[in-house]
Amino acid sequence: MTQELIESVDILRPGKSLVVAIDGPSGSGKSSVSKEVARRLKLAYLDTGAMYRALTWFCLDSGTDLDDGAAVETAAENLPLEISTSPLEEYVRVGGTDVTLAIREPSISAAVSAVATTLGARTELIRRQRELIEKHHRRMVVEGRDITTVVAPHAEVRMLLTASEEARLRRRGIQLGGSQNAEQLAAQVTQRDAKDSTVVNFTRAADGVVTLDSSELDFAETVDAALSIVNGIVNHQALNRD
Repeated sequence: MTQELIESVDILRPGKSLVVAIDGPSGSGKSSVSKEVARRLKLAYLDTGAMYRALTWFCLDSGTDLDDGAAVETAAENLPLEISTSPLEEYVRVGGTDVTLAIREPSISAAVSAVATTLGARTELIRRQRELIEKHHRRMVVEGRDITTVVAPHAEVRMLLTASEEARLRRRGIQLGGSQNAEQLAAQVTQRDAKDSTVVNFTRAADGVVTLDSSELDFAETVDAALSIVNGIVNHQALNRD
């Protein structure tokens, strides 16, 4: 992608709202792609999945019963969370403890769906996510599973980043450095998606949401395709305003 094309997005909306909402299943590459899109567009970045993982860590660390919805909701309300909103720096802290790496452990991956499907906990984390979007003057790339439909349904750009199951399993395996077997990978990717899809639809694009299938694209190509989508939508909106 040319620098002129990237800059055209920024020129169109200097100081104005530009929320890029990106949803997608596990292993679709949404975190890495979203972070790079945010970096290239000089926007803030929020990994909402890390928030659910941090809450899961907090629940397990405090002995909260994940089957007790009321207890998980209370934990969400009391969660002392600090999370990076910069695409140039990654950190997640809970009560001052750095859990950036800990929340990616298999034990958290295995338990996070129990937390993510607790509606009261979702409500609290969605409230925090919207608060962070406003804190950054609605100039942010936000990625997760319900961003285009629930968290930021009025975002300037809404995108579903998807890929075939084969591609997603392969990418997640590479990401984890071959530390997990096929069964563990399936649990992280397809089984978690099945559980989470009981409370939110992130496998099909809602009306007005653009689908980007990255099955046959490498990372750089996917980033360029995402930036092209942002550029096209923002330019179209600008023409309509004029």
